[in-house]
Order: sequence, then structure tokens, then C-alpha cells
Amino acid sequence: MESDRTGQGPQDEPMQDNSSVEAAAPDAKRKGLSATAKRNLLIGLILIVIGVGVWFARYKTYGQYFQETDDAQIQADAVAIAPKVSGYVKEVLVQDNQDVEAGTPLVRIDARDYDAKVAQAQAQIAQANAAMENAKASISEQKAAIEQAQAQLASARAKAAHDTAEVARYTPLVASGAERKDQLDQLRLAARQSAEQVRQQQAALVLQQRRVATMEAQVRQAEAQGQGAKAQLDAADVDRGATLVTAPMKGRVGDKTVQTGQFVQAGTRLMSVVPLTKLYVTANFKETQLALMRPGQPAKIAVDALGGTEIDGRVESLSPGTGAQFSILPPENATGNFTKIVQRVPVRLAIEAPASARKLLVPGLSVTVTVDTRSAKGDLGKIEDDQKAIEAKQGN
Repeated sequence: MESDRTGQGPQDEPMQDNSSVEAAAPDAKRKGLSATAKRNLLIGLILIVIGVGVWFARYKTYGQYFQETDDAQIQADAVAIAPKVSGYVKEVLVQDNQDVEAGTPLVRIDARDYDAKVAQAQAQIAQANAAMENAKASISEQKAAIEQAQAQLASARAKAAHDTAEVARYTPLVASGAERKDQLDQLRLAARQSAEQVRQQQAALVLQQRRVATMEAQVRQAEAQGQGAKAQLDAADVDRGATLVTAPMKGRVGDKTVQTGQFVQAGTRLMSVVPLTKLYVTANFKETQLALMRPGQPAKIAVDALGGTEIDGRVESLSPGTGAQFSILPPENATGNFTKIVQRVPVRLAIEAPASARKLLVPGLSVTVTVDTRSAKGDLGKIEDDQKAIEAKQGN
């Protein structure tokens, strides 16, 4: 028993030595991995610091001047097509999504009612012209009657002068007894009758002359009626021409709701014409992004429908108010429960894309807009300097 224990003793000791060596080896490995991790961590921290420094330098010199928003859409000033006159639609001349040129016929309205109005106006013109010619003919006849009255007046005056002369000649003869008094009385009666005849002829001449003025007024009345009828003809002709509805500009037909045989009222919306060659972008930037934004600055427009492909653009104008100010119910902040919210201002941008990209764009597409405002980076400093100058001037 003792020999066995003594025999086992030497075997047990080496086993204890091997276990201690194996335990020491992992400790050494753990110490080696810890140093490597520290070195890698240090390198990573240095790279992060360098990256942050590069990002900060780039942001201060470059990035802070680029303002971006995804609250933007492509838009176009589409025209709602509506007839000027009422009537039944005789023919629809275009299809949905059809490209049209300016002046292309779109819809034809039955024009028979307006043809009748044109004919009626033409008849009124003819009637007024006939009345005017009749009045002019009456004036010509009246001038002849005036000449006749003038001749009769001249004859009456000649006879009155002769009778007056006879009275003057017989008066001394009767006084001397050479002629009878009854003869002188007859001459005096004839002279009075001749004078009365002169007055009658004068009155007749005045009457005939006044009739000319009345007839000239009739001529002017007929001319006025003719002018009124011509105005009615022009209006009827315009209405008749309006039965053919044409495209006001080059574009594409959209949202067509009219059908052949439909009765349409004046002003009823029939379709829209979208000018695809005059597209633009409306981007709603936050008010905190507008300090350096100016018309004419370049921009990049990423179109979602083109897989994020960027096209060039340029700032055209800034809205004179925020979107909330032009809403149907603008906010009233004087109610006492005010909560400050960052407002957005619509900015209009022109699209400067090639024809290959422009033909794929339609109103309503979502885009992301980035505006380069570096051209105005000195404006804020100038504003501050001007404000300090004003304050200094007020202090003095």
C-alpha cells in the first residue's frame, strides 16, 4: 500500500506541473489580445477624430451652405379648358394624354343656335341700312320741296312789292281826284293780301326746312341702329367662333371629362392642358434655411421617379409669404394658445434638364432639392455690420 502511494506520488507531481503551464499560457494570450485591442481601439479613435475633423472642416467651408429638402414636387401651370358658350358637344377631337400644339381643336359645340343669332344680327343691319337709305331719300325729296317753297315765296314777295308800288302810285292820284277812291281801296286790299301771302310762304318754307332736320335725325337713328346691330353681329360671330374650343398652348391633354352629346354650360371644366415644356419645382424650405437663399443660385434636383438621378436647376423666386399665410384658414396666433412651429416657405426653381430627362417628368413627381447658397455667404456679416452701424448712429 505504501509502495503504491509512493509509486503514484511521482506520477502525480508532473501532472500538477503541466496544468500550471497550461493555465499560464491562456493568461499570456489574454494579455497579448488585450494589448492588440487597445492598439486597434486607439487607431479607431484617431480615425474617428480625423473623420470628425474633416467633416467639421468640410461642413464649415462647404456643407453648411447647401440647403436640402425633400418637401418638393414638380409642378406646371396647367390650364383648365372650359367653353365660353353653352350647348351640346358635337364632337370631341382629342384623346386622353394626347400632345397638342397651340390652337389645336379640342371640342366642337353645336353652332346652329349661334348661326341663327348671326343671321338675325345681319338682318337687323340690313333693316337699319334700309331705314337709313329711306331717310336719305326723304331728305332729297324734302330739299326739292324746299326749293319749291322758296320759289313760291319769291313769287309772293314780287307780287307784294308790285301791289305796294301800285298803292303808292294811286294814292296821290286819288288825292288829286284823278282816280277813284274805290280803285285805291282795291289796290290796298290786294297789297294786304300779297303781304299775307308772303308770310304764309315764309312759314311754309320754315316748315319744310324743319322737316329736313327731322329726317336727318331719322338718318342718325338708323345709323345708330345699324351700329348696334353690327355690335350684335360681332358678338354673335364671337360666340359662333367659340363653339370650337382650341388649345391655348402647347402641352398634353389630361383629366378629360367631356363626351360627345353632353350638354355643357359656359365655364364648365372639360379637360386640362399641361404645358410639359414649362415645368418647374416648388420646394418648401424651412424658414431656418432661407437666410442665404437668393434667386439665381444653382441647385441639384434628385427625382424619385428617375431612381434618384440628379438634374440641374436654379432658384427663380421665393414666395412672399409662408404656406400657412396663403391657406384657406391662416393661423391666428393672438388667441392665447400659441405654439411655435418652424414655418416653411415655397421656393420656385427652374428645371435645367436635358430633353431626354425632361420628357420623363410630369407634374406631381416627388423630388429632393439641394440649393448651393455659397454665393450669398457674406450677406449675414453685412447685415450684422449694418445693424451695428444703425445702433451706433442711434447711440450718438
